[in-house]
Amino acid sequence: MQAGAPRKHRFSWDTFSAVATLIPTLLVLGVFVYGFIGWSVYVSLTNWNSLIPSNTFVGLQNYLDILQTYRFQSDLRNIVVFTVFFIVGCLVVGLFLALLLDQKIRAEGFFRSLFIFPMAISFVSTGVVWAWILNPNTGVNLILKSFGMKHLPEWFLSTVIIPNFGLGQIDVGIPLALLAVVIAAVWQMSGFAMAVYLSGLRGISDEIKEAARIDGAGAWRLFFAITLPQLRGTTTTIIIILTAASLKIFGLIYAMTGSGQEFVTDMPSMNMFQTTFQGNEFAQGAAIAIILLLLLASFIIPYLVSTLRRGDEA
Repeated sequence: MQAGAPRKHRFSWDTFSAVATLIPTLLVLGVFVYGFIGWSVYVSLTNWNSLIPSNTFVGLQNYLDILQTYRFQSDLRNIVVFTVFFIVGCLVVGLFLALLLDQKIRAEGFFRSLFIFPMAISFVSTGVVWAWILNPNTGVNLILKSFGMKHLPEWFLSTVIIPNFGLGQIDVGIPLALLAVVIAAVWQMSGFAMAVYLSGLRGISDEIKEAARIDGAGAWRLFFAITLPQLRGTTTTIIIILTAASLKIFGLIYAMTGSGQEFVTDMPSMNMFQTTFQGNEFAQGAAIAIILLLLLASFIIPYLVSTLRRGDEA
């Protein structure tokens, strides 16, 4: 072979084995993921809104009808409020717990397992337990009654929205009932944020911290100038994963509050489930699912692109 001539890649047994191993997985993904997504897109463009299948093409009419309903507008308000409070709560609680465990306390393994344990519980079980805890006639309110408190909070039964100003058909603000759901969700998922943050903290070089201390940096200066910047990538990862979890939230809402009065705790996933499987409006249910998929993709795709770019630059 002449010097400088390109090498010919021969088809080896290892290559064949790798391709043969991937083919079943690709087929399953192609049929049961992307195939069903394509089918949902097709159904959402038809007039199939009864038990009798209909292939009549109506274009984007189902999407326009959904966006104009009071319920779906409430869903969009609720999902934004829930996602913001859920992510902020998990980040704050998770980082606080990670900082405590990073102090190399005794029985660190026990406390780490204790904080992560709620993740092993299903969202449905969490919803049932927290519904009992926050019920006006049980749980926390029984403790408050023992201290002589008469005007007890309604927790997730409230229809109050603050601040309250009209936009479209709905009142825009923070539904108080939704905050009860946020508390339960943060309790379950903050352990995940803690574990990821703890891994990030353990990856920060001790030499950098020691150099900052020699330069006279105190604890707060060290935290804001060294620790937080080093955790930027970790925080982004947590936000993306928690955003995906919040947009798909269903079991917790279904078990804890349902749609709530005036849809104050309703979510697009709950709307999609009831529209499709209880109302038999399959085209509109598929349209809600596609909108939810697009919302999810708007967060996931930019993250994947930036990750691939960083990998290429490295």
